[in-house]
Amino acid sequence: MRVEQLTCSIGAELSGLDLAKAVHDDGLFHEIKALLLEHKVLFLRDQDLSRPDHVAFASRLGQLEDHPMAPSHPEAPGLVQIYKRPDQPIDRYENAWHSDGSWRATPAMGCVLRCVECPPVGGDTMWANMALAYERLPEAIKLQIADLRANHSFESSFAAAMPLDKRLAMKVQYPDAEHPVVRTHPDTGEKILYVNAFTTHFTNYHTPAQVRFGQDANPGANDLLRLLVSQAFIPEYQVRWRWQPNSMAIWDNRSTQHYAVMDYPACHRKMERAAIIGDQPF
Repeated sequence: MRVEQLTCSIGAELSGLDLAKAVHDDGLFHEIKALLLEHKVLFLRDQDLSRPDHVAFASRLGQLEDHPMAPSHPEAPGLVQIYKRPDQPIDRYENAWHSDGSWRATPAMGCVLRCVECPPVGGDTMWANMALAYERLPEAIKLQIADLRANHSFESSFAAAMPLDKRLAMKVQYPDAEHPVVRTHPDTGEKILYVNAFTTHFTNYHTPAQVRFGQDANPGANDLLRLLVSQAFIPEYQVRWRWQPNSMAIWDNRSTQHYAVMDYPACHRKMERAAIIGDQPF
């Protein structure tokens, strides 16, 4: 196996590797897992992986989760079909910087994504290193956000365009989650900036230390949240991957955000993703 670092901040491409072998090879699996913690997202080409092997590899990382808006493949429960058709409108939630499932109480710890069919050009995906984004914040901002918590919402994102009755029913099924603005990686101990496109507001900003008058709350909290969310936009924290059929990406969802670039013409784009259930952020 060869490892090529793709940027100074995040991402490595693995070659000379058949990922299906890692299903049964403990040494190879643990090597891949160590590289994932180091580089945060791993990329592979030419992986003619069966759907059962895709599920089996991802399941070594943990239990797989379903998604309320995308069905699993009938041959492989837990392998979510992210399929785009030429007649389908743009997905408003993939083309925003986000961490998968941060609207859950226990967001995904990671994902294993395989390209089945892609546009001839365009449709790349980008990832950002949110541990580095936190590390490079000004010290005054780090101090201000150390104990802040934030609300993450399914209702305000995936459910927002639904009819009122359905949206409220989905809110009951998937209530908003509250997470620390700065989470700690359970394996590496890194501090990670943990706000993204699913984050609606801070839940404990309105304190005497932050707010002199009630009027302070809205501009102060909103401006700070915009500043923090925008850290994922910085190119020095990013890597960009061009898809081909049988390309794969494996990412640590706790320490990264990603963005699916919707720059391609009307066409089929078929991706299959296994997301691994994570722990409650702390």
